[in-house]
Amino acid sequence: MAETYASAGVDIAAGEEAVRRITEKVRSTLRPEVIGDIGGFGGLFSFAQHRYRRPVLVSSTDGVGTKALVAKAVGRFDTIGVDLVAMCVDDLVCQGAEPLFFLDYIAVGHLDPDHIADLVEGVAEGCRQAGCALVGGEMAEHPGAMEPGDFDLVGFAVGVVERDRIIGAERVSRGDVLIGLESPGLRSNGYSLARRVLLDNAGRSLDGPAFDGAHHSLGDELLTPSVIYAPAIMELLHNVEVSAVAHITGGGLPGNLNRVLPDDLDAVVDTTTWETPRIFGEIQRVGGIEAAEMAKVFNLGVGMVAVVPSDEAYRALDVLRARGVRANRIGVVDKGDGRVRLTGGEFDA
Repeated sequence: MAETYASAGVDIAAGEEAVRRITEKVRSTLRPEVIGDIGGFGGLFSFAQHRYRRPVLVSSTDGVGTKALVAKAVGRFDTIGVDLVAMCVDDLVCQGAEPLFFLDYIAVGHLDPDHIADLVEGVAEGCRQAGCALVGGEMAEHPGAMEPGDFDLVGFAVGVVERDRIIGAERVSRGDVLIGLESPGLRSNGYSLARRVLLDNAGRSLDGPAFDGAHHSLGDELLTPSVIYAPAIMELLHNVEVSAVAHITGGGLPGNLNRVLPDDLDAVVDTTTWETPRIFGEIQRVGGIEAAEMAKVFNLGVGMVAVVPSDEAYRALDVLRARGVRANRIGVVDKGDGRVRLTGGEFDA
């Protein structure tokens, strides 16, 4: 019998069906600058140069990490694409950049059009929330390299900022205020430790309650989609003089907020100024994890930090809350040596 691509494990027809199913999802994200339609060899985006004097393009790429394994175990794939978009576009706004367009890459062991449609629906929803266009992507079937049911999800985003509006450590001054944007869950970070503690060691069921008294499952808790902060941060940048913005991902507050600090200044964070979501305490208790380790791995309920001059703090809070983002004044910038100092609670460091 003659060998075919299908007999080697790659189903071209399934790929074509998957493209058909995602076409309208992709079209739902398009901005006026997008040229053409799905199916080209590259995504076309007409840059609106008249809007800028000295535009700088900013790019970011990321994945969803082992949160994908939770999605696989639960069998729900329609939200993890939101996490993917959040991880990329929320990096862009840390430079002051408006997200413009996004591309995704999906690798699978076996191409199931329903599975792909769910994954892309999440990506499209994330792009709609972020206001960026999904201009292209790639689906790759890797039999032999990946088992059926396995998948990996990676994204790439591009944004733009005026050269003189780039924000960062050089704008931060002593006395600036730290505004924390709350995160209801883990976002996409720390899942290797969370899974080891809750699933591998404690043997918790993803179908069981997230914690004592919870009315939702552990699977629901761990699959809580990441908040996409980009639109709220863009609104903040348009209305407030922002010094810097830090995306709190892997490394937690100590490993990310320090990236926007000059060498002679510290960020002093009062951890009693926001309510840490219950899931973090559950992970810590079940795993016997030290507070300092928790702070290094997880966001502890703060997904983004905006650094603003002290006289802009109340206005910044008003802008963010008007966009539906829960935000609090969580600390201040003081003299130091470029570190993040956590004070006021068990996570003191």
